[in-house]
Amino acid sequence: MTTKETAKKAAAKKPAAKKAPKKAAARAASPKKKATPEEDFQKLRIRVRAYEHKVLDTSVKQIMDTALRYDAKTVGPIPLPTEIKKYTVNRGAFVHKDAREQFEMRVHKRLIDITSPTPKVVEALTNLNLPSGVNIDVKML
Repeated sequence: MTTKETAKKAAAKKPAAKKAPKKAAARAASPKKKATPEEDFQKLRIRVRAYEHKVLDTSVKQIMDTALRYDAKTVGPIPLPTEIKKYTVNRGAFVHKDAREQFEMRVHKRLIDITSPTPKVVEALTNLNLPSGVNIDVKML
């Protein structure tokens, strides 16, 4: 090996050793991210479920009217896939294995997002009287 090659190898090793502490120091010295107003907002996610789609649509319309009355920005209603539960039962009690009946339950779902809700909107939504058979899940994101 020539002296130039050994000098190149030695020079190649030294900057690699120096770079690692600089990166760690740069990470430690970097200021924390400030939350922008877009990242800091809250959102209400309302999932409404019911067996009958007509009852579901009327209750969703009632929720949307309440949100719009208080000037809340809404996204939706977004129809989610209908959940279908199927049940198969024997018609006869004893011998008639081939005679069967099938029943199904359909659960219709809708999703509503309310961006940056005010306390008035939240209070109005909690005081809503919705028909029985309508299930509501509210999450704060």
